[in-house]
Amino acid sequence: MKKVNSGVNMLIDTHSHMDMQDFDKDRSEVIQRAADGGLTHIITVGIDLKSSLAALKLAESYDFIYAAVGYHPHHARDCNEQGLQELAGMTSGPKVVAWGEIGLDFYRNLSSLDQQFKTFHSQLEMAQDLNLPVIIHDRGAHDDTLAGLRKMRKGERKGVIHCFSGDTHMAMALIEMGYYISIPGVVTFKNASQIKEVASSIPLDRLLIETDAPFLAPVPKRGKRNEPLFVTFTAQEIARIRNTEFEEIAMQTSENAKFLFDLP
Repeated sequence: MKKVNSGVNMLIDTHSHMDMQDFDKDRSEVIQRAADGGLTHIITVGIDLKSSLAALKLAESYDFIYAAVGYHPHHARDCNEQGLQELAGMTSGPKVVAWGEIGLDFYRNLSSLDQQFKTFHSQLEMAQDLNLPVIIHDRGAHDDTLAGLRKMRKGERKGVIHCFSGDTHMAMALIEMGYYISIPGVVTFKNASQIKEVASSIPLDRLLIETDAPFLAPVPKRGKRNEPLFVTFTAQEIARIRNTEFEEIAMQTSENAKFLFDLP
């Protein structure tokens, strides 16, 4: 297992997709840059059975990378009981720290609504049975996502709404249910007033930061391939809009991630 941490040990990228082909040419260099830049952990997130296997393999290759496994709503059409059981089998080791990315996506509708609802609810129940936090994808499906999560028990470590796109009222409702809110690089965009409001107003002890790499690169890297190191720009912007120090944002969001995902 590769040990590459050499930075100031401050930040955690709680959501990336390091198995994707966007990183095939320079994956090790991207990971090294993250370590040199101060990231203590990266969570690489599966979107189906194949990518979950790849995420776990990558996590097992680096001491500071961890994995999540699950079927993204785009791949709900591919989900079946055998696949779910294979995913469950991957969670027995210490490198899988969450079930995800799961949820609902009514923007692209790459799987039917029936397939999405069935896969979402079955995975919520499986994660609960395995005592794993969930990583929730919600795009254009706020009401149905809330309704699905309200059916589950409350708790301190329920999971996180990744790449949050709702308003402050929704964020507070989710926090009350036991979920964390994860802020992506979108918060750095000039006209992203709603997510800036959320990032500035929710309790800091319920806030996470992420890249969603290779997607959604923050300013000043907007339009380029995103990578875990760029979570630094997101933390800097949140510090600015909260009128606090970067170190406070880095420290608290990292503590939040360590608690939620039971990271060392």
